[in-house]
Amino acid sequence: MPLVTTTEMFKKAYEGGYAIGAFNVNNMEIVQGITEACQEQKAPVILQVSKGARAYANHTYLVKMVEAAVQECPDIPIALHLDHGGDFEICKSCIDGGFTSVMFDGSHMDYEDNVKVAKQVVEYAHAHGVVVEAELGQLAGVEDDVVAADHQYTDPAQVEDFVTRTGVDSLAIAIGTSHGAYKFKPGQKPQLRFDILEDVSRRLPNFPIVLHGASSVPQEFVKKVNEFGGNLPDAIGIPEDMLREAAKSAVCKINIDSDIRLAITAAIREHFATKPGDFDPRQYLKPARQAVKDMVTHKLVNVLGCNGKA
Repeated sequence: MPLVTTTEMFKKAYEGGYAIGAFNVNNMEIVQGITEACQEQKAPVILQVSKGARAYANHTYLVKMVEAAVQECPDIPIALHLDHGGDFEICKSCIDGGFTSVMFDGSHMDYEDNVKVAKQVVEYAHAHGVVVEAELGQLAGVEDDVVAADHQYTDPAQVEDFVTRTGVDSLAIAIGTSHGAYKFKPGQKPQLRFDILEDVSRRLPNFPIVLHGASSVPQEFVKKVNEFGGNLPDAIGIPEDMLREAAKSAVCKINIDSDIRLAITAAIREHFATKPGDFDPRQYLKPARQAVKDMVTHKLVNVLGCNGKA
């Protein structure tokens, strides 16, 4: 099947009490690891590209790799999504360039400006058959060009007005997740504001909600990175049981990026340390790709609950 939008994915996810994994892609091995896992598990998937990924790998290369994945994995729905588009121009570029979904991130703007630009993106996207995600509230942390020192929880009182005036198709909210691998301080109990999620869900019935910054930062990866020469002290993520609980409610899309980076880095560091004579990139990128595939398989089955939903 060709690339799809997220509309039907989210409808089924909302009704079925599961979430779709939105995995960030930057190179061929990541695309392959994710989509091979999804093909085997019969899981729909969103492959998402950030501004940083486009700068690193080039828009055309990324689109063509995703198109190759569509051809190689014909049994699963795949959407191609822009992650954190900070202005109308980058959203338009991706809409014109083959993406089926874009996120306009106006969380750095004041409310009225966020509404204004989100509406502009929606009007252009919908005219081209593309769906739009936007964000209310702001996540702390660092991921590519997204940098925020403070966390601002989503105000549920704003969501109806925002969705009505902009016409967005899904909404990312801030309930305690954050970008990067350092989401909580040592000794700090991870906590998500499910009360905000419930309030938003009540105000927007049957409307798909998105969680950004939802990597779990598996400690086996952190341990392996540090064991083989890395330096990731106190990297802590979102507990997977909390994400599963969110997926059973109105959350239809859960973003995962840092866990992919950790899986790859841990595998490559181990390979370099244990096989120092290897210098062919295929020798260390093959286990790195397998590490991504194994991690994604775990997420599909045990966290997102979207296996078998293709």
